[in-house]
Amino acid sequence: MPASPSTARAINDRLALRLLQQEGPLTAGQLKQLTGLSRPTVSDLVERLTVSGLIRVVGESGEQRRGPNARLYGIAADRAHLAALDVRTGGVLVLVSDLVGRVLAEVAVPIDAGSGTAPAVEQAVAAVEEAARKAGPDAWAGLHTVGIGAPGLVDPATGDLRDSSGLPAWHRSLVAALQRRLPKARVTVENETNLAALAEQREGAARDRDTFVLLWLGHGVGAAVVLDGRLRRGASGGTGEIGFLPVPGTGSLPSATDCDGGFHALAGAAAVGALAREHGLPAEVALDGPGAARLVARAVTAGNESATRFLDTLADRLAIGTAAVTAVLDPGCVVLGGEIGQAGGEPLASRVAARLKRLSPLPTEVRPGTLGGTAVLRGALLTARDRAQDELFAP
Repeated sequence: MPASPSTARAINDRLALRLLQQEGPLTAGQLKQLTGLSRPTVSDLVERLTVSGLIRVVGESGEQRRGPNARLYGIAADRAHLAALDVRTGGVLVLVSDLVGRVLAEVAVPIDAGSGTAPAVEQAVAAVEEAARKAGPDAWAGLHTVGIGAPGLVDPATGDLRDSSGLPAWHRSLVAALQRRLPKARVTVENETNLAALAEQREGAARDRDTFVLLWLGHGVGAAVVLDGRLRRGASGGTGEIGFLPVPGTGSLPSATDCDGGFHALAGAAAVGALAREHGLPAEVALDGPGAARLVARAVTAGNESATRFLDTLADRLAIGTAAVTAVLDPGCVVLGGEIGQAGGEPLASRVAARLKRLSPLPTEVRPGTLGGTAVLRGALLTARDRAQDELFAP
């Protein structure tokens, strides 16, 4: 059945807004060309969107073209402000953007593990407020959507961060605290690896894939599963908890409360540091994700025998976890994400691919991630932007 006039108008408006998001400012003539709509229809939708405050004239298309036909229309980026958070064990990274995702301010705050839940939450909330005030005088009061990326499981039924052993208690209290301080804002939380996969798909290594697995390699290990364009979370939100995967070579088995006997023991930052020391490479005793990434990057550029053996052994370990994921999901593509995946680059990815080819009969491309540790923050921002636009652009 043909759409009603109101439905047709809503569809056309969303199409125009999506094009303005993707392409940037456009003239009415360019909108007509890109949408295939008639000139009167485009004129009507431009007027509707302008009156509603969603778009405005932002310039002209060229000095030789004057008048209404030369006007460039763009999304009213200051219609709403967004915040994105990357919540880590030792602190929080915050950025604030406008409605189209242009970053206006960034703040990083370390949070001591011994701070206690209430002081730690207050520090994190203060970091969001500081970033918002840096973004502009009205940004804090006008935050429309806050997207948070955090380690641990997110309950798919409630959207709440579940209690996970080994993670600071303040993580679970942060969403409620932000919601109290920003009662008009939409505050959501998502697993950090899932957000990294979204960012790699939209802006990074998996832009041409609608089915792939992101293997997160940072302080810990994890995986995000995207099948047929949809992020898969599982019945309890635990899809991709690959750190608990029982694998050979760890000397023990993981438990429900401890992943040290699982794949984490082969590929986490501490394991990477220990492996480097075994091969005579200098490494700090206690390594986080960025520290392990610097170690891997030095090995890639060194090119000596010790560095080569280290990378070969690391690839052997990563191939074990990758082969298990491939055997179950057959994703066709695995992205080595996180700080370590980005640092290893193509030299590490090609090594893993060669070993995976020997372990699995399923053809699987292995790619290095391009966003590294920034992927979580980018994914949180993309999620916040999508949710804000879905609401503001609704009929």
